[in-house]
Amino acid sequence: MNPLNLHDSYPCPVCRFGQIAALPLMDAMACNLCQQIFEVDLERQQIKMSSRQPALLWNWNGSWCGAHLEGVELGWGYVFAAIALVLLPPTLMGLVIFIHPPAPNTPLSWLPYVWAGLGFLAHLAIVGWLVIEFYQFPLGLWLRRLPQQLLQRIRNS
Repeated sequence: MNPLNLHDSYPCPVCRFGQIAALPLMDAMACNLCQQIFEVDLERQQIKMSSRQPALLWNWNGSWCGAHLEGVELGWGYVFAAIALVLLPPTLMGLVIFIHPPAPNTPLSWLPYVWAGLGFLAHLAIVGWLVIEFYQFPLGLWLRRLPQQLLQRIRNS
């Protein structure tokens, strides 16, 4: 394992496609693709993305690990709340459909089932969006870069 230093370049922990390298005359690094700037702490072998509050931290141990927020501890309560947000509303809709099923020969008898499925997908999208916003993951950049990355892997194999 080579230690983190300002002379080498490393894979970007945010976009996962670019390379971060030292900025001249600064104790900072920047990604050549997503343009994020990171403060470097060589003693702790970590970088900090301080463009957001609270800042995201990554530790270097040969690869980046632990995208965690500085001073924020996410507990199991957030996980249970996210699961409840995704599962509870569609379950309640499904329970109502089970207790009071639609008449089978009516023109829109399929609508309650689709509505329950759309409720599940909508709540899942809300939780996914919150996670992406919380960790500042550049989804648009990642989706634009993904086909190029796949083509590169096909050529290399």
